[in-house]
Amino acid sequence: MKRSSMVSLAVLASAAALVLAGCSGNGDNNSKSGSAAKASSKTACVILPDAASSPRWEGMDRPDLKQALESAGFKTDIQNAQGDTSKYATIADQELSKGCGVMLLVDYNGAGVSVAKKAKAQGIPVIAYDRPIAGADYYVSFDNEKVGELEGQAIVDGLKAEGKDPATATVVYMGGDPTDGNAKMFHDGAAEVMTAAGIKPAKEPPGVWDGAKSATNFEQALTALGGKVDAVWVANDTNAAGVISVLDKNNLKVPVSGQDASTEGLQNVLLGKQTGTVWKHVPDEAKAASDLAIQLLKGQKPSVDKKLDDGTPYIAVTPVLVGPKDVEKVVQAGDAKASDLCTGAVAAACATYGVK
Repeated sequence: MKRSSMVSLAVLASAAALVLAGCSGNGDNNSKSGSAAKASSKTACVILPDAASSPRWEGMDRPDLKQALESAGFKTDIQNAQGDTSKYATIADQELSKGCGVMLLVDYNGAGVSVAKKAKAQGIPVIAYDRPIAGADYYVSFDNEKVGELEGQAIVDGLKAEGKDPATATVVYMGGDPTDGNAKMFHDGAAEVMTAAGIKPAKEPPGVWDGAKSATNFEQALTALGGKVDAVWVANDTNAAGVISVLDKNNLKVPVSGQDASTEGLQNVLLGKQTGTVWKHVPDEAKAASDLAIQLLKGQKPSVDKKLDDGTPYIAVTPVLVGPKDVEKVVQAGDAKASDLCTGAVAAACATYGVK
């Protein structure tokens, strides 16, 4: 399958850790990471985007990053912008005034760009975490195009399982917010797979990272299609939940994709309302980012063998597609709790698929 030059062979977190374990004299990275030696602070400053788009930020990323960085002997200042670009800027100014040895930023509506400029002006290296930021020194994320490819394949397989020809199916595309650089990668990866199968979007409303808005947008699309839909490519579980609420209201059950392996997403997978969710084991991504941050805090020069199109060194972690038979793996890995999943109508499905 043809892949964008943005992402070459994705690496597992363990492989990323090995790549980062030593120092390199790679001239490509010298100009970017040399600022680390100038940083006097031993504090890792982190800004998370919100708590609404995904439960991962507060439930997984914050504790994982905090533990890894502090266990290595460094201080952390981890704050959440709560979906407010003004608050994002304020947090950044406060952190920078107190001193940062490295900044690890999850972008929110482009707010990370100006923060990255301020940090670099002070000689502080910047890691764009999970979402790309123009001007960042490094980018650490899951392989976003692969995420999209897995989602697209879930739709193609779901249609075929129902005996429907993908080339003639009515498929609605529900993407993420275009201000998030990852959203395009998810879309492109999914579109590549679905287009190869002959799928053309019947409707494609504006992308958002908001379950309620996604529900409204999908309902309008469904109405415009006369209530006919064969599948819905959805970029994440939160948006998928919004779409599913509309499908439920119209007594429809069709292939639906998603990502994040959230509690609600996994429940919908178990109930057969969502074909699959792309599982991104957050500790893998957090470890790769923490390893990188620790090296920068130590004044070392990490060696990274992949790059974005703009030349930014890129560490890509491999995602996994999860169907109902795979949910127990997510539970065993500690990314979900059976006690949270197996409630109400989902309890019987948990018993069927051995989730405990």
